[in-house]
Amino acid sequence: MIRETERIAAGRNAAPRGPGDGAVESKTHGPGGARMRGAFLLLAAAVAGAAEFPEASISNGAVGARLYLPDPGRGYYRGTRFDWSGVIASLRYKGHEYFGVWFPRHDPRLHDAITGPVEEFSAEEGGLGYAEAPPGGTFLRIGIGALRKPAEQTYQRFGTYEIVDPGAWSIETHPDRVEFRHEAAAAGYGYVYRKTVCLTPGEPELRIEHSLRNTGRLPISTTQYNHNFFVIDGQPAGPGYRVTFAFEPRAVNGIRGPASLAGPRLIYSRELQDRESVFTELSGFGGAARDYDILVENTVSGAAVRITGDRPLVKMVFWSNPKTVCPEPYVAIQAAPGEETSWTYRYRFSARP
Repeated sequence: MIRETERIAAGRNAAPRGPGDGAVESKTHGPGGARMRGAFLLLAAAVAGAAEFPEASISNGAVGARLYLPDPGRGYYRGTRFDWSGVIASLRYKGHEYFGVWFPRHDPRLHDAITGPVEEFSAEEGGLGYAEAPPGGTFLRIGIGALRKPAEQTYQRFGTYEIVDPGAWSIETHPDRVEFRHEAAAAGYGYVYRKTVCLTPGEPELRIEHSLRNTGRLPISTTQYNHNFFVIDGQPAGPGYRVTFAFEPRAVNGIRGPASLAGPRLIYSRELQDRESVFTELSGFGGAARDYDILVENTVSGAAVRITGDRPLVKMVFWSNPKTVCPEPYVAIQAAPGEETSWTYRYRFSARP
């Protein structure tokens, strides 16, 4: 058994820096039960010359997936918008691909240069302690760490903030799952956040299991949503996709772009062209978790995925550009000091014969 922990210290907006620096501990569990623990080497020279990012592959025999792993110095995603854990580069079932690159340029610090069913906490309000923090103070974003608040009037959701302390990551990889643990604290807030991305044995299903334990002195009250960057078989966004909800959706302020609602479905009138997008916020869901149920179908290739969650929706957004189709369901997350809460999303894949 090898165990090693690498502490990271670097300059501003490069590799993160701060009171706790940043730590990544990685464990790999092989099929025979052998265990290896290793740290990712975060040398600047390696970053400059590296052709690959830290990653892991999982399979249950039916579904195979490749994930990028959190790493403050070498990670595929080092932005300050999305949770760093659970970034899926590829997921395949019966020869069909469900995720992939949808953006024109990759920069690890760009807010949306990310793939797969990725998640964001505190999308509008900035993070835990943002409103109270003075310029130069710190606030906390779950799955990212402690950030520096600049002199600004409102939170810049699509910006990139200085990471003061990325907290401590622990990662365990198994043949059919990856387990993430992130611990961070700032401004009276603190948490231990766990996420497991796993494939259900013998089923065409991916589960994303979460738990959040409040280790700070202040209560945590936030939202989380999954952006669901679907790129199913490379099909361009257009009439070849169909999105069906468990409730009859209504557009809160209309639909921007060439799409419309027909009963429980959102449909496209034509393919999106370069720089076009579709956006709408939807209402019509109730207060039960049964409305967290969305079916995304590629009617050309026959591949589909059904997404369900065990918490009620508090908001529903749909966004698309020419390369990706994204139903974005939001849930509420609360935890008093010392309290722990948990929730799970399921993705069930199917393919037309």
